[in-house]
Amino acid sequence: MAQPTIEPITAATLPDFCVFLAKNMPVTRPAVDWEHGLRQQWLPDHPNFGFMLRTEAGDVVGGIGAYYAARILHGRPEKFCNITSWCVLDTYRQQSMKLAMAVISQPGFSFTDFSPTKVVAGTLKFFKFAELDDSEAVVLNLPGYGRRALSAPSDIEAALQGDALTIYRDHAGFSWLRHVVVGKPGDWCHVVYKRSTFKRLPTASVVYVGNKAALARHFRQLCTFLLSRGMVSTLIECRMLAQVPWSAKVRSGFVRKVFLSTTVDAADIDYLYSERIALDL
Repeated sequence: MAQPTIEPITAATLPDFCVFLAKNMPVTRPAVDWEHGLRQQWLPDHPNFGFMLRTEAGDVVGGIGAYYAARILHGRPEKFCNITSWCVLDTYRQQSMKLAMAVISQPGFSFTDFSPTKVVAGTLKFFKFAELDDSEAVVLNLPGYGRRALSAPSDIEAALQGDALTIYRDHAGFSWLRHVVVGKPGDWCHVVYKRSTFKRLPTASVVYVGNKAALARHFRQLCTFLLSRGMVSTLIECRMLAQVPWSAKVRSGFVRKVFLSTTVDAADIDYLYSERIALDL
C-alpha cells in the first residue's frame, strides 16, 4: 500500500479536511462549523491551516489543524502556532509522528496544544513539549458588596486601554464567550469566561484573566457579578491566579496542556488567539 503524502492545508483544501474532521472526530460538529472555526487566524501571512495526510486517490486520512497568531509579549513580537484537531485513521496511525514533525518544524513559532488526549500529550512530550500546571480552583460564588462590575460593551471599551482594549475587541465577536471587567479606574481586570455546568449547576469557566494582581484584589466583585447572572460557581485554573481564594477547592489530575518554545515560558501562555477562542469547545 502506497504511503499517503503530507501536505499543507490551504484555503482550497480546508473544506476537505473539515469534512474528514466531521466524520471522524469524537466531537459532533458539522464540517461547516469546523471550517468556520479554522478560518479564524490572527497572523496575516499565516503559512497554512495545518497539515493533512492524503492518499494517491485523493482521500484525506488524517491531519492536524493549526491556529496562527502574532502577539506582543514583554515588549517583543512573538508568533504562536496552536495545534488543534489532531486526527489520523487507524490504518495510517504510523504516520502521526511525521505529521506532527511537519507542524513543529516550522521555524519562528512557539507551539501549544490545549486539548491533547493522553496519547497526543505523550507524543508531544517526546518532542520536548513542556506541561502546564493542570490544577483548577472551584470557587463558590458568594454575594458581596462594592463597585459594580462592567459587562456592557460600551463600558468595557471605556475602561480598557492599549493592548487590553485590543484583546477585548479581537475576542468580542465570539458568541460563546462572555466578557466582564472588575476593579476600579486605574485597577481594572478583564475576564473572559464561558457559561458551563459543574455538578449539574450553572458555572462560569474562566478562559482569560488580564491582570492577576487586580483580580486578587477584586475577586469577590467577580463572584458577585457571576452569581447575579445565575452562575453558582467559578472554575479557574490556578495558573491564572496571583493567589488561590481561601474558599476554593483545588482539583487536578486532568490531561495536561503542553507547549514548546525557546522564547516564552509557561507564565506567558494563555488561551487567547487559539482553538479555545475560535471553537466552542
